[in-house]
Amino acid sequence: MNKERYLIDYLLNERHQKIDENQYHFDLYRALVNVREPLPIAEEYLKIEDEYLQEINHQKGIVEIQEKGISIWQGDITRLKVDAIVNAANNQMLGCFVPGHYCIDNAIHTFAGVRLRLACHDLMQKQGYLEPTGKVKVTSAYNLPSQYVFHTVGPIVHGRLMQKHKALLKLCYESCLEKAEEMGLKSIAFCCISTGVFRFPKDIAAQIAVETVQEFLLHSQIEQVIFNVFKDEDLQIYEKLLKG
Repeated sequence: MNKERYLIDYLLNERHQKIDENQYHFDLYRALVNVREPLPIAEEYLKIEDEYLQEINHQKGIVEIQEKGISIWQGDITRLKVDAIVNAANNQMLGCFVPGHYCIDNAIHTFAGVRLRLACHDLMQKQGYLEPTGKVKVTSAYNLPSQYVFHTVGPIVHGRLMQKHKALLKLCYESCLEKAEEMGLKSIAFCCISTGVFRFPKDIAAQIAVETVQEFLLHSQIEQVIFNVFKDEDLQIYEKLLKG
């Protein structure tokens, strides 16, 4: 069976659409997954998607960092084999619906599979209101090499950076660390929360992240915290802070 073709056909059939033979490719699958609402789905689809994504994630290469304490890793967070990765979510907590968007929320939901959006939807239905900034929700990571995804909503900066923005960003890191400690986890990887479309200044965000983690680890059983960066600019900021 061509798994990719099966998945695309299933998703197209839901939308009552058809495509030409030359249009079957991963980007189309990703786009269809990104726009799919959290509706019931066939168990056969989920089984085949799990197999398909696990093959893709192994092809991308799984990264396991041996270094204990605080470290930096530049690359795709969906490749990290840790107890938990942190997703910079929005307050609907359903992932990014923009087809093929570059944000981390899109990547995590894409490579985890549609089960992740369904799980987030269940959590939000039970909660009954939008997710507050600075809190954390936990789901399985499904087809990712990590065990869990921690979803946290960072502050959105409109115009001037204010003290409340800094306090809320600090709360994001504290909430995730406290949850990891509560769950007995030993490793967690943080993305650069709020520094993308939420427009939190990168240098100040990194300083808050590093200081919060360093303070927390003084009295914690967590053994490994990874600051995951994607851009060279972020790498340089974190290297300067951790070497200073």
